Amino acid sequence: MIGTLRTVPREATSCARYNRSVSTSQGSKQAAISGAGAAILAVDYGRARIGLAIASMETRLAQPLGTLERINRNEDMRRLRELVREHEVKRIVVGLPLLLDGTRGEMAEEAERFAQRARKQIGIPVEMMDERLTSWEAERLLEEEFGRKYHDETEKKKKKKAAEKPTVDSVAAAVILREYLAKHEAQERA
Repeated sequence: MIGTLRTVPREATSCARYNRSVSTSQGSKQAAISGAGAAILAVDYGRARIGLAIASMETRLAQPLGTLERINRNEDMRRLRELVREHEVKRIVVGLPLLLDGTRGEMAEEAERFAQRARKQIGIPVEMMDERLTSWEAERLLEEEFGRKYHDETEKKKKKKAAEKPTVDSVAAAVILREYLAKHEAQERA
């Protein structure tokens, strides 16, 4: 059975036409994502890198996980499958890079194909989430957190700190996941 792709728009704007789901489950989505110990993995898909963030459904706190340097489709999917197993992920949220006017560009098509492959090869529900401006927001967050701290440190400390510093891609994935969790929390309260 081939699932359809479901896009969760960032705002309730004219993005309603993108509401399709990759999930194979037709049951209650909320029941599927709120299981004890369940984790959600967010993916900020890119041609060179894939940013990753994770959250437990218990804490609902999105945290940058890291960045995968792209190798090829098969190897990328193998590494993603490994992460899903390692972190007991029950759902994947892939950022959908719509253009600012809400239309789909080439990267949106690529991200959607990636989401379809992930659903098919990993076998867990995959949803799309509008990610407009998340990389910009991630850059601002990193600048606020790390920008000035590096200026007065020695070279050795700089290298160590740079290795610990989250990447723009992983922070963008955390922003995507934070918005996804906020949307689902609002739906639970309604």
